[in-house]
Amino acid sequence: MSAVKRRGVVVGSALAMLLLVNSNPAVADDDFGEGSQKPGDPPVSGNSDATGKLSATAGAVVFDRSKNGSGGSAGPVTSSSGSWTPPACYYAPKYTPDQLQKYLEPIWNAESTGPEWDLEQRDKYVNGGEAKDFNKAKAGKGYWGDSYVTEGREGDPGALKCDKGIFWVDTGAAPPARIPQAITPEMLAQLAYAEIRVPSTKVDLAPAGTTKVNLPTWAWLDTAKFKPVSVTASVPLLNVTATTTAEPVSLKIDPGTRGATTYPASGVCAISGDHIGEAYAKGKAKETPPCGVKYLRSSGDGSYQLRATITWKIHWTGTGIPDERGLPDGTFGAEQDVVVQEIQSVNR
Repeated sequence: MSAVKRRGVVVGSALAMLLLVNSNPAVADDDFGEGSQKPGDPPVSGNSDATGKLSATAGAVVFDRSKNGSGGSAGPVTSSSGSWTPPACYYAPKYTPDQLQKYLEPIWNAESTGPEWDLEQRDKYVNGGEAKDFNKAKAGKGYWGDSYVTEGREGDPGALKCDKGIFWVDTGAAPPARIPQAITPEMLAQLAYAEIRVPSTKVDLAPAGTTKVNLPTWAWLDTAKFKPVSVTASVPLLNVTATTTAEPVSLKIDPGTRGATTYPASGVCAISGDHIGEAYAKGKAKETPPCGVKYLRSSGDGSYQLRATITWKIHWTGTGIPDERGLPDGTFGAEQDVVVQEIQSVNR
């Protein structure tokens, strides 16, 4: 088996060994059983609480989603900068000395690994190449770090960039210089960005659902449900954390056809106080709506798909970061049917 393939086995097997317990966990002991956490042990914490808002990955990043958006219509924001994505992989604490031994030895004893590779690994982690006896003499004084692949990015070519071997870090020390993607507060903020969930967007319309050709249709949103949301990501063992916050800033109206005029012309309606646009009221029929659309053609026997998209301003703070820092804006929207009818005239 080639070194590349063996590395894939190592990473894949490591991910398969992660344990999930409840959200107020008894963290794993050296036997991966429930028990008290020993100094220096990578934390193992739960998948979710009763609301589904808390989760964690054993030994790595813990997400607090208690201030995130929720509900069946909530969804992830999409970066307005098409080329930007959170990191596909990163390095973080993964094993105590005993955990590394219990992870590696079965791999060395498997028939699929060759004797040369086995000897190379034993020399590295047992016989003093990088550590003596998996660094058991340093138990509680550091950790073994390894790579993690961000959830949902397993097939991403970027996930292959974290191809360095397992490494030891003394408590309080920086990872080796050969580990360029070791977890940082900024990376935690980016990982939290991917966990942000915001409410879906369905605007109020007047006339509602069915309108007429050349009749201005008012659109508005009560922003009460579009409050700022946030997710906090942390690595407890390293005492680093970052909170990423999304705040709504504007609504964009896409009529679903070129045969329409939007108000304003850009189709972008700014948030003003607790609302976007203005609710229609009796007596405003001849006024131009501050936010809305005028369809110039009938939708025939069907309907137009009006899409309303909220833009969310994203920023973060984290360990050692005194001021807020920005991340690319995010967007999330939804479509709704609008039937447009011809105005019927009567000849006398």
